[in-house]
Formats: sequence, structure tokens, C-alpha cells
Amino acid sequence: MSNAPVYYALAQAHFNPVAAMAKYVDQIQDRLRREGYPLFEPQQFMQLVVPGPGQAQPQEPQIQKAVSWLMTRSDRKAGFILAPSTITYHTTHYQTHNEFIPELLRGLAAVHEAVSLDHVSRLGIRYLDAVLPRAGETTEQYLADGLHGIDFDAPRLRAMTESVFATDTGPLVPKGTLVVKVYRMTGPLGFPADMLPAGLAIAPKFEIKDARKHGVIDTDHYVEGRIPVEMDKLNEQLLSLHSTIKSAFGATTTDHARSAWA
Repeated sequence: MSNAPVYYALAQAHFNPVAAMAKYVDQIQDRLRREGYPLFEPQQFMQLVVPGPGQAQPQEPQIQKAVSWLMTRSDRKAGFILAPSTITYHTTHYQTHNEFIPELLRGLAAVHEAVSLDHVSRLGIRYLDAVLPRAGETTEQYLADGLHGIDFDAPRLRAMTESVFATDTGPLVPKGTLVVKVYRMTGPLGFPADMLPAGLAIAPKFEIKDARKHGVIDTDHYVEGRIPVEMDKLNEQLLSLHSTIKSAFGATTTDHARSAWA
């Protein structure tokens, strides 16, 4: 699509936790620096840790400090987020999946080379698409009929629909989970609280800070399991995830929308 609506995309791999990841960050960063990601920003944040079941003594949830490392392109259009058990590739200037998917594998390969991972436990892709009606149009013209929500004689401030599907994914993990959320609102174009583009610059056409009627299609497709760290097979799995997302996008949007974005 020459006018694609994707304004933020990420691909992520969870792997066996590496408690000593800080020891290996320099090696991982140096490799990714030489491969086009020279900016480096350590980040500290607070996270809620909920004790797992089966402990002898019930424990209260704890708030702990956590650390991650941003490794970003100099133009801040794309980059990696590394944590002790995840590597995420994210971009605010998405082109096609042919450029997108290999970059996650580039980052995962850098981690694997440094720490010798045992397995990947979760693999996923997530897209945010902006539904920005042109003058004289409505958001409903872009969304399939089942997503129009309730009609009521009052100004709508916001609305959200969510659908969750069990998918056939192959080749490494036969079953996956697809979550499709559609938001409609009047306001600036923003991001879900759990999906912020840390360290990246927003594409100019999506820097919408004034209140306007619009929608966001949030599509998340992932698999979980004990997945071997074999890049060719992981690539096939990611391509399968993307293929299902593409089909879901077609089911979510109208011919009018796809024509406007073509």
C-alpha cells in the first residue's frame, strides 16, 4: 500500500531468562551498532511482580526496578528493545513485512550469539493501523459492519471492540492466538498504554495532536511454547503469523478503506 495506515509495528521474541544479561549488553550492542543501530539508551522502570501459584507462603505483589536497553537507528525510525528475557524490534516507519520480520531475527541472532539461548518461549507480531477519514468521510466507512458499535442519540466519546481467535499457525507451533481490538474516539492519535514507541520518532503524517474523529486497529498475533532457536524455522513461523494478520485486516476493513490506502 502506498498510503499504508500502519503507524507503529513491533515483532517480539521471549526467550529463557538471562539474569546476567547486563554482562552481555556491550557485545550485543556493538554488533547491532555495526549493523545500523548506533544509538544506545539504557532505561530503568518499575514493574509489578505477582508471585506465582504453589508457594508455601502467600506473598504480596512487589514493585521492582527493571532495566532494558534501547538500540536505535540514528534517524529514530526503528530500533530494538532488549530485556533479560525479550528482544523487540519496533518501527514507526513500517514499509513491508519483507523488511520488518528479518530485523527481529537480526536482533535475536545477536542475542543468541552472545548468550547461547536455550529456546524461544513466545513469538509475536503486533500492528497499530490508524483509521483517519478524509474530509466528508466517517470512520464507519473504513470499518466492517460488525465494528460500528451501538447507535445512540448522544455524542460518542469513545468505543472499543475486542475479538480473540484461536489460529492455525505452523510450522513450529501449530496453534496461536489472534487478538483484534478496534478503537474509535475523538482526540489525538495515540497509543495503547502497553505499546509505546520508546526512543522512536513518529512519522509526520501520523503526528496528529488535535482532537479529531478517528479509529485504531490493534492486531496482535502470537504463539507460545518451547520453540528451538533456529532462524529459518522462526522466519517461517513469523511469516505464518503475518499471513493471518493480513487476512484479519481484510476482515476488519472495507473495500473503501483499502482503496483509500492503496
